[in-house]
Amino acid sequence: MEWLTEAVDKDARPLPDAALTLVKELPKELAEGIAKELPKADIAPAKAATLRAILKNVRDQLDNALKLLDDGTPLPSEEPKPEPKLVFSPQPKTDDGSAPVAAGTMEDDRVVEGVFDGMGMVGDDGKSYLVPPNYASKSKLVEGDMLKLTIGARGNFIYKQIGPIERQRIIGTLAYDQETGQYLVVAGGRSWKVLKASITYFKAEAGDEAVILAPKNAPSKWAAVENVIKKTLTTQPTP
Repeated sequence: MEWLTEAVDKDARPLPDAALTLVKELPKELAEGIAKELPKADIAPAKAATLRAILKNVRDQLDNALKLLDDGTPLPSEEPKPEPKLVFSPQPKTDDGSAPVAAGTMEDDRVVEGVFDGMGMVGDDGKSYLVPPNYASKSKLVEGDMLKLTIGARGNFIYKQIGPIERQRIIGTLAYDQETGQYLVVAGGRSWKVLKASITYFKAEAGDEAVILAPKNAPSKWAAVENVIKKTLTTQPTP
């Protein structure tokens, strides 16, 4: 049993001479006529250039169609473009240790804004997001600062400070709570928690003086370390 592998349109008929003449002559002349009249029309230059390009494309398409009608042979297809080679290179990192967002992927990103609470960000979606301590320490983030978090399509986090709170400088004494393992700066009868990453960066020790940044017009439990004044050991001269 044989199977037909080609479908034949029994109702197909050749184009009438009048229709063939219309296809060959009228559309091309119409496109060329419109293109000639464009400079005379009151059209903005940008729009005129766009229309001229569209009409030129229509004329080219008609030329191809006419060639098919004249010789009945298909037009040669364009040569395939070579596929781009993939090149792998180390990807740079941002200040917070995450990879930057690649260009063209912004539609896949998710943006959350929130407030820095001393250790992380409380987002406007009600969730808490951990801010890398090294980034918070280096940027000297203060409790109450407004942040914007961009979550990339690959799960990378990028923080940006968008609204710093008004600050005040305070000089106090660095202390260490052994029970909680927390560093504190004591000044004026009260204390502020500070990030361990800042203490490590300045190589500070309990008893050193610390210059901290704290909110000027709002209470806070946390402060950012701006600088450290190392304590000096004095020795009695030998007799």
